[in-house]
Amino acid sequence: MSDNHGAVWWSELNTRNVEKAKEYYTKILGWTINDVPMADGMIYHVAMRNEQPVAGIFDMTNMPEMAQMPDHWFTYLAVDDVDAAAKETVDMGGQIIRAPWDAEGVGRITTLKDAAGAAIGLMTPAPEPTN
Repeated sequence: MSDNHGAVWWSELNTRNVEKAKEYYTKILGWTINDVPMADGMIYHVAMRNEQPVAGIFDMTNMPEMAQMPDHWFTYLAVDDVDAAAKETVDMGGQIIRAPWDAEGVGRITTLKDAAGAAIGLMTPAPEPTN
């Protein structure tokens, strides 16, 4: 196993009020927020602390699959092989919410329900760029 396997890798705020969230977290935590354009035309908001990314803010306003979900924080845990972990989750009685997909420069990601029914994200982080 790698040193990353099992680490809390990323946390993401899913909200319908991005501007209010940005105002709150910049004031309460001292974060700065970088707005990053996505390929699909959306904007992803990366929270920065001491010039290091610490969390994301995602606008779920136009996501029909999230219509009944309240605003919430969501956690992603690092695994060495996200596809194998997703299969093993199903074998253990869990459920895949979104099949593994690749996020360029980020890694391979899946969202699922663990064997106890809790929603969680797993990801195999992309390798760090080498210079």
